[in-house]
This record gives sequence, structure tokens and C-alpha cells, in this order.
Amino acid sequence: MSRRPMRFARQALLLQIGLIALVVGIGFVLVASLLDRALEDQFGQRALAVARATAADADLVAAVAREDRSGAVQDRAERIRTSTGALFIVVADRRGIRLAHPSPSEIGKPVSTDPSWVLAGHEVVDVQRGTLGYSARGKVPLRDGTGTVVGQVSVGFDTEDIAHVLLRLLGTTAIFTGGALVVGVIGAALLTRGLKRRTLGLEPHELADLVREREAVLYGIGEGVLAVDADGRVSFANQEAEQLLGTGVAPGTPVSELEVPARLRSALESRQPVQNLITVAGDRVLVANHRRVSRDGADLGSVLTLRDRTDLEVLNRELESVRGMTDVLRAQRHEFSNRLHTLSGLLQTGHQDDAVSYLQALTSGPVAGLGPAGDAVRDPVLLAFLAAKKAVAAEKSVVLELGETSWVPGRVRAPVEVTTVVGNLVDNAVRAAQLGERRPARVEVDLLADGATLHVSVVDSGAGVPPELREDLFVEGVSTEDGDHGLGLALCRQAARSFGGDVRLADPGGAERGAVFHAWLPGAVTESEEGA
Repeated sequence: MSRRPMRFARQALLLQIGLIALVVGIGFVLVASLLDRALEDQFGQRALAVARATAADADLVAAVAREDRSGAVQDRAERIRTSTGALFIVVADRRGIRLAHPSPSEIGKPVSTDPSWVLAGHEVVDVQRGTLGYSARGKVPLRDGTGTVVGQVSVGFDTEDIAHVLLRLLGTTAIFTGGALVVGVIGAALLTRGLKRRTLGLEPHELADLVREREAVLYGIGEGVLAVDADGRVSFANQEAEQLLGTGVAPGTPVSELEVPARLRSALESRQPVQNLITVAGDRVLVANHRRVSRDGADLGSVLTLRDRTDLEVLNRELESVRGMTDVLRAQRHEFSNRLHTLSGLLQTGHQDDAVSYLQALTSGPVAGLGPAGDAVRDPVLLAFLAAKKAVAAEKSVVLELGETSWVPGRVRAPVEVTTVVGNLVDNAVRAAQLGERRPARVEVDLLADGATLHVSVVDSGAGVPPELREDLFVEGVSTEDGDHGLGLALCRQAARSFGGDVRLADPGGAERGAVFHAWLPGAVTESEEGA
């Protein structure tokens, strides 16, 4: 049975503790070595200072110069040794014969180390072994009044004193070193704990697998994915999301600074779940879903997914147009049957002249009951579409007519986009007229071709647009009604801008009429009927 490998967090903790212990140990050894060297130098300088002070004693110098062996030199040297705490003070004459020594038996014998360098007038500081053991020594020459070297003074301090001081200093250093080691271990433990929390307890190979899986999934799907962390900043956005939104999304960008539709930003900021939210971004219609993400109770942020519904929306518009035309054709079939019955009755009763007059009236009258300007619009798609809208408006007790200034002699180039603009404006106007207090409720549509540019003007008899909505009326989600509205005008503007045109609120409405909307669509129609 194979042993279970040690978890990465524990490996990291042990490695950090080992590294801290190694660094602290090396530092302690280095400090101990520096302290030992510094103490030896300090005791050597102390011995040299005592030796210099002793050599400055004129009486001592005079006694050495006359090689006094009466004990006067020994007495003076011992007094100085006792007062300074030195291990020894040795005084020798110019031949290196001791005149003073802590052990009287050594007096009269040559010094244990070569005195020639000192007797040549030089000072010496070193650590050597002598008759009293290892000591830090300072040696200076003795000079008489003429400057002649008449002997030497050697002062030594026991190296055991150095060891005692070193041990005391190392004890203090060890306390601080141990404290540093404990703090380092605690810090390593906290760092490891934070690492484990940030990685959600996952091992490195598991994190690597997750990254590979994430790359494969997020860049291999046809949906846009935008992730936001718990602090409200973008943590990830795939290329599909940037393409659908029509803007670059850099990681770390706050949600409040994203250039996204208002309803998407609201969902991201509120972090509330959203299902199948329809929104408009640039020239695309998107379906958005938003949900929060957590693991083991930890808030990881939220994820927004985006799907392109533009093609589906185009098909939906075409279907609505076809349905509208079907309704018109159905109504026209009934109307045609009624007219045929009328003609049949006139002919069967022998009123041929009346039948001819009736046919002439039918062929020269306005089209589909759209008013006097009904035959000023030559495009059959627009006529059928407006006829369908008129039928729908009539069901809501709203009268819809073409304005007297309408004139479109050519054909429509992009019927889906044109009917999207006209249809949304007409639907909003019919709804406003129906809810308004003016009666009869009316909607007037003016269609005017200026070369290849189609101008659309829609006015209703409603209450107009409230002042607080006028600035943001074309922002998705903004509507004069309650409920899930606010997408029609955004789609309308999107379709108009696909031509290079636009839609605007020409007049918010007042006491005499409701709101007036104006759209212009460059290149939407041919310049003449023959060019169609």
C-alpha cells in the first residue's frame, strides 16, 4: 500500500520552519564569532592602555633603568595589577630579565616570549600563552627621559574573563534569537494557513488541473463569461464576452467602471440572481444570466454568462412582420369577399353602371383605410405593416393614420430593420394613446423619403414623457410603465444606428398632444419606384 503524500501546506510549513531555523542558526554563529573577535580586541586594547599607563610612571622607569632589584618595581607593578584586575603585569629590563611578576619565583628569569620587537620601540597587542596560560596582552617599551628604551611592560588579561563576558552576551543573544525563531515559526504557520485558505485547501496539482480545465471550458464555449470577485472587481472575462459586449474588459476593473448596459451593471452591483435577461449591447441583442458563487461558505463573487440572441431577434421581427401581413391579408380577404358579393348583386340586379362606378371607387380610393395619404406610400411592405398595426390599434380603441405629408415613392431596402424602427415607435405611441386621457385616442405616422433617407415621425395623443425620464428614455430598462418594459426604444435606436441614423425624442408632449419621436434612416429606401 503506497503512502499518502504529504500535503503541500504542511510541506511549505516545514520548509519555512527549516529555512528560518537555518538562517537564525547561521546568524547566531556569525554573531558569536564577531563578539568573540570584538571581545579579544577590546581586552587587548584594555591591556595596552594599562601597559601605557604603567610605562608612564617615572619612578617605575627610573627603577628599571638602574635595574633595581630591591622589590620596588615588583611592588608598584602589583599595586597597578590589583587595581586594574589584570591577570599579570610583567616588567623587564633592556635584556628581557623580569623585574616584576605575579609569581615572585619568576623574577630574575627571562620573559617567556621574544622581547626584541618591543625593546626595539614597538607596541604589541595579541593573545598568547605564557607562564600563566592564555591571555590578551598589551606590551609597550619603557623609555627614560632621553627616549632611550630601558625595558618593557607587559600587561595581560585572562582569556577566561573574555569567555565569561562572551557567554553572558551570547545568552542575551540566544534569547533574542529564540524569540525571532518563535516569531518566524508563528509567521510561517499563519502564512501557510492563509495560503491554504486562499487556495481553498487545493493542492498545486489540483490547481493546475483546474486552470487547464478552466482554459479549456471558458475559451471553448460559445458563450461569454465574465467573473466578478467578492470585492466587486472583474477577475476574468473570456474573448467571447468582450466581443458580445463590444468592449475590452481588463481584470481588476471595478464593476462601476464597466462599459456595459445599465441593466447588466445593476445586476452585477446588486449581485442578485438573474435569469434570461434580455439586453442590448452595441448592435447585439444579448441574453444574460447572473448568479453568485460560493464554496464552503466562502463568498467567491459572481458569474455573468452572455448569449448572442441577435439572429433570433431578427427572426422574431421577421415572424412578427409575417404575422402582421397575414392578419392584414386575412382581413383583406374578407373585405374582398364582401366587395365581390356587392359587385355580384349589382350585376345580377342589372345595375351595370353602378357596378362600374363601384369598381372605379375601389381602385382610386386610399389604401387599407390609412387615411388620405395611404396611396402616397408605394412600398407594399410598409403598407401591409401599417395596415396590421392599424388593425391592432383599432382593437385598443386607438385610431392610427398616415400623416398628410407622407411621401415614399421608392421601395424599402431593409424591411426588417425599417419595420423594427416603425413598429416599436408605433407600438409605444398606441400604448401611450390608449393610456392617455385624450379622446379619441389617436396616433399619426408620417413617412417621408428624402432621397434614399427615410424620415419617420410618430405622434400620439397620450400624456407625453415625464421630465425625469427624458434624458434616459433610450436606455434599456427605462420605461414610462411598470413591469418588464424598457427594451423597445433601445432596440429601435439599435436598428436605426445600423443604417447610420438615429432616433430621438423630438417633443416630450404637452397640453395639445403627446410625445413626438423622430427617426432618420439613411439608405433605407430607393430613390424612386423604378429603381426598386
